Amino acid sequence: MIRSSFFLLLCLFASCNYFKPEQKPESIARVGKSYLYKSDIATLVPAGTSKADSILLVRDFINRWASQKLLIEAAERNLSDKKKSEYNALIKQYKIDLYTKAYIEEVVKNTVDTLVNEDELKAYYKENKENFKTNGTLVRLRFINVAKDNPRFATIRNKFFNYSKKDKKFWDTYALQFKSFAMNDSVWVDLSQVYYKLPVINPDNRDEIIRPGKKAEIQSNDDVYLIKITNVIDKNQVSPFEYIKPILKEVILNKRKLELIKQFEKEITDDAIKNNDYEIYK
Repeated sequence: MIRSSFFLLLCLFASCNYFKPEQKPESIARVGKSYLYKSDIATLVPAGTSKADSILLVRDFINRWASQKLLIEAAERNLSDKKKSEYNALIKQYKIDLYTKAYIEEVVKNTVDTLVNEDELKAYYKENKENFKTNGTLVRLRFINVAKDNPRFATIRNKFFNYSKKDKKFWDTYALQFKSFAMNDSVWVDLSQVYYKLPVINPDNRDEIIRPGKKAEIQSNDDVYLIKITNVIDKNQVSPFEYIKPILKEVILNKRKLELIKQFEKEITDDAIKNNDYEIYK
């Protein structure tokens, strides 16, 4: 009787192990019939990572992998057939959109002419400049922030307000003595950048200082700001060509890309019709 009971328990134990999925070689985790292998995490841990951090990274990855597997299996069991059908249609359409977008982008990248010359930019600007209005105030200026006890302050001040290109050597020599400066007054900058670079200018004194031709000398603690405003364009005015030149180039390139895409779609359809690969049944 004892021998029979022992044999029965042995059979039950063997049956339990028989129905438990066997660990596959090189596998590190299992959810249902899905396995995670060492090769799946081969590039997960960056070189030089400590052992403790490596363990945490791998453990977190395994837990996320298991959670995703368990959730998708639960979703497949519990979502209605109607819902699953709707989502499968979305997945199918997403794959189509993703593949076609990637293919068209590759064709465009290898085909579109990315060279936009100055004449083309100016012509487009002339025809469409009313579409490019300023979002804020734009300023052209030059400035110097220098210590007021600088021994050459008088000379620096005189040469700054009577600026001449022939003084380039002078500015190259003394530039290292300035705490900050910008001498290229041919570049348009947004007023917000002026506030950032020149804390002595703010919304309260903006109207007094930010005027075309304005010269200002403003002391701030031990510093002196020498400022010359060359030109100003207020908000909602036509943006100057030089300021929006990069935007114009992008607009022209995007226009070319759209035209190329339309042409490509037409050509691929025409070729399919010609080769009897595409036909509409009446």
